[in-house]
Amino acid sequence: MKRNLYFIWLTGIIFMVTTGCKKNNLNSTGQPVVQAYLLAGHPITVNLYQQKSLTDTANYGPAITGQQLYISDGSKQIQLTETTKGTYTSNDSTFLVSGKTYSLSFKYLSQTVSAKTVMPYKPQNFQTQYGQVYYENDKNTTRGEIDTLNKFTWDNPDSLNHVLVFDNIEKTTLPLRAGIISNSGSYQFIMQADRKSVYFVESDSFPYYGNFQVVLLSVNQEYADLLKSNTLGSNSQNLLNTPTNVVNGIGIFTAFQSDTLSFILRY
Repeated sequence: MKRNLYFIWLTGIIFMVTTGCKKNNLNSTGQPVVQAYLLAGHPITVNLYQQKSLTDTANYGPAITGQQLYISDGSKQIQLTETTKGTYTSNDSTFLVSGKTYSLSFKYLSQTVSAKTVMPYKPQNFQTQYGQVYYENDKNTTRGEIDTLNKFTWDNPDSLNHVLVFDNIEKTTLPLRAGIISNSGSYQFIMQADRKSVYFVESDSFPYYGNFQVVLLSVNQEYADLLKSNTLGSNSQNLLNTPTNVVNGIGIFTAFQSDTLSFILRY
């Protein structure tokens, strides 16, 4: 149960930071929107939505139902079951393993929609320089001196993309300095580590004090590209150019692995 709850929480964070998929490229009317995040050792979930125009303010179009979705690892193919409208799943927790390439395919409006991703390996030797740091800053200023709060390291011999997710388990958003505004009550935020094996957390980029679970994700290029596109902002130009690895569709079909540790920032 604990593992399942952790998976729900983690994919929830990923869902929040990839909402750029919800709006459409105006040049690809009628294409389906695909959302799938694969994690080794877990069941599979793929969500399908109808495409929406940029003038539509709802998050997603209607669910796409009645499809026959298949995922292959090159030697074995499984068919997903539609468990709720537009949500297709497989409960086979042994199918997704490190290092394999997975291909998604289904027919939609007489076209074959497909996507491909590789299951990365789990991050190794994830460490924090400090388990707890005390930091004081002048709350009356909009920006204090930039200080290095902590250093996170991991092994990365193959120069894979990595992302750090910080979840404030105390559910507080006490700002590190004046001028920081809570992001709609969200207690999580993301820092992109790119292809490095070290990340220095600095006071000018860390928003809140608190007790954090820090999740290190090894991710593929399609996810790194999507995350970069969302960090640029939410203007119409970004929405038009949201990257995708789906052929004859939009959205994302990707895989990731993770490791977790704790970090406390006090004042």
